[in-house]
Amino acid sequence: MRFMNIIKVALRALRRSAMRSVLTALGIIIGVAAVIAMVSIGNGAKSQVEASIASLGQNIISVFPGNFTTGGVRGGFGSASTLTVEDAQAISREVSGVVAVSPEMNDRSQVLANGLNWNTQIRGEDVTYLDIRLWSVTDGEMFSEADVRNATKVCVIGKSVANQIFPNMDPVGQSLRIRNIPFKVLGVLASKGFNYFGQDQDDVLVIPYTSHLKRIARRPNLNSILIQAQSPELMAKIQQDVTDLLQQRRNGREPDFTVRNQQELAEAATATTKTMTVLLGAIAGVSLIVGGIGIMNIMLVSVTERTREIGIRLAVGAHGRDVLTQFLVEAIILSSMGGALGVLLGVGASELVSKLNGWPVLVSTSAIVGAVAFSAAIGVFFGFYPARKAAQLDPIEALRYE
Repeated sequence: MRFMNIIKVALRALRRSAMRSVLTALGIIIGVAAVIAMVSIGNGAKSQVEASIASLGQNIISVFPGNFTTGGVRGGFGSASTLTVEDAQAISREVSGVVAVSPEMNDRSQVLANGLNWNTQIRGEDVTYLDIRLWSVTDGEMFSEADVRNATKVCVIGKSVANQIFPNMDPVGQSLRIRNIPFKVLGVLASKGFNYFGQDQDDVLVIPYTSHLKRIARRPNLNSILIQAQSPELMAKIQQDVTDLLQQRRNGREPDFTVRNQQELAEAATATTKTMTVLLGAIAGVSLIVGGIGIMNIMLVSVTERTREIGIRLAVGAHGRDVLTQFLVEAIILSSMGGALGVLLGVGASELVSKLNGWPVLVSTSAIVGAVAFSAAIGVFFGFYPARKAAQLDPIEALRYE
């Protein structure tokens, strides 16, 4: 009951100077709102990047050409490829935990059909490609294993390609030409939109990798090998096993390949957004410190204004710790109320930014709890000195104060 009386007295004291209390709390309100809004925007950007990386497929490990030495000249990522179909088959056959493997070819070329033309990405893949990429065909069907074995002139196309060369018509069953070679359209891929790198994933044409090797590229080596692991936990082991296997197949020569997994790509992609989120949150947190200094300032003024009141309380038997608790509670209430209002303002500002600019936002419960707890801690920290000063007043000198 005694503590409830302290709270009632504190609320009454704050109500006496309502405008001053509101203006004092404004620093905390703006600080908490800024922290929540900035962290929400940063988390939203991070989740968007993670979703974009996830759209590339699940549990993916990629093998790229590069990291080799020839005649004293070293090559890096993207150098001339020495990857072969036999390498991909060996991975599928000998590495445990691998669900699917797709040898990959990749070129850009002009595609002609229906009196129109379009420059697009030509990908040579295995039938497992769509399963690895978590992609589906919305119209028609994917090419078959028989098409891959026989290097059949068939393809599936992305939505962007379909819209450009087959406007207002069904592409399935139609014929298009790649480098003057006719290919039959078997299906249209589901729309995936743009990925994290700003590339239109629907601007693609997929053919059997054997058709690409024999008819389009006319070269023996692959651009890359796409591997799907059974689970995220096995990715590191499979990555090492693939590295060891390919190195063994090269009879001890220096590595001429690079193996990367999707988790590394995701970590690299989200590292920037994590840094920006922390930076924005820290900058917004400065306003909380400024708000705390404002609370200290006002509480010092309040101690000065209420010196006579403090003297009377001490004279009639109040202890110094009672006065200290009284002023400390006032500071905590002021900062906590500012924190609560700041949460509402921050969540509202996040939603407003999302609607006006189309930015993704993700309001974090931990950010809300942390901001409110931090604002209360600021009340304790910056309120303690004025409260202690009030508690140490000499009752006689306080009663003389005019």
